[in-house]
Amino acid sequence: MIEKNNTWQLVERPFNKPVIGVKWVYKTKLNLDGTVQKNKARLVAKGYSQKPGIDYNETFAPMARLDTIRTLIALAAQNKWNLYQLDVKFAFFNGVLKEEVYVEQPQGFVKENEETKVYKLHKALYGLK
Repeated sequence: MIEKNNTWQLVERPFNKPVIGVKWVYKTKLNLDGTVQKNKARLVAKGYSQKPGIDYNETFAPMARLDTIRTLIALAAQNKWNLYQLDVKFAFFNGVLKEEVYVEQPQGFVKENEETKVYKLHKALYGLK
């Protein structure tokens, strides 16, 4: 699925850029009665190895302060504006990366005869800064 979304491109390992490792994170989703609903796997970048100014320039936290939300709601009520809710929790994953970021091939999905190559990311992965 990740290859269909143009998330990355397999390229030769760059000499002048660091390559970030990746790991699989597994989670089991349960039904209310405790039975297994489904097993999930997520590919996560080891973003703690990224260096400012090399792998990234800015970081953003997808959080809003509660006092900011209260102020906006009060302003909307005072001006009789309509309010709409939108979940943008994962909106940043659709954005194109500005920096050149390279990651290792994921364990279990290493391309045969191309073991020395790495992926150049076009879109963000979990764990990136």
